[in-house]
Amino acid sequence: MKTNKKLGLEVHNFLVSQGVETPMTGEIKNKEKKQDNIKQLFAQIMMEMNLDLNDDSLNGTPERVAKMFMNEMFYGLDYTNFPKCTAVQNKMNYDEMVTVDNITLASACEHHFVVIDGFATVSYIPNKKVIGLSKINRIVDFFAKRPQIQERLTEQIFHALSYILDTKNIAVKINAVHYCVKARGVKDVTSNTITTKLGGAYREANVRNEFLNLIK
Repeated sequence: MKTNKKLGLEVHNFLVSQGVETPMTGEIKNKEKKQDNIKQLFAQIMMEMNLDLNDDSLNGTPERVAKMFMNEMFYGLDYTNFPKCTAVQNKMNYDEMVTVDNITLASACEHHFVVIDGFATVSYIPNKKVIGLSKINRIVDFFAKRPQIQERLTEQIFHALSYILDTKNIAVKINAVHYCVKARGVKDVTSNTITTKLGGAYREANVRNEFLNLIK
């Protein structure tokens, strides 16, 4: 995946200004050292649970978990990984909805570090710019790949695209299953959570209804 750290840091600053950035203590540096620290700490957790790290099925688990955390599940904490977002001038003056539906989404609940699994829908009405469609999917995935609550994730996708496309005419919907609800606690296996963020023209009744009818 092509990345753009400069754009990522600009988006980060914009999210901070909007009050929707993930609580973080700074940029991720010395990734190799952090990965090694996670490996050692997770090994300690496993030993505290009386798991035998000499077993051939378990002895590689701390390193696997550390790599997974840094490079896969939580890569969205590092703006070095922010996707390159190709946006071009709207020379064709397109002024209707562009909607990407059923975007696969996998995240992790920041309260219990268990899975959030679902789908996102992102729609926008172009102003001066249009964006490569796959970039919308990548932005969703970037912000999903960090410890999250669904409400903030919805806001982050909205504001990132608002900054990149220079428009408030954006709508985001997420429909997800939270395994902190499904697999523990209340253990409700049938419920799901829906969040939306509508901006600009999407807050007008006729456009809102068109969008919601489109994605039913």
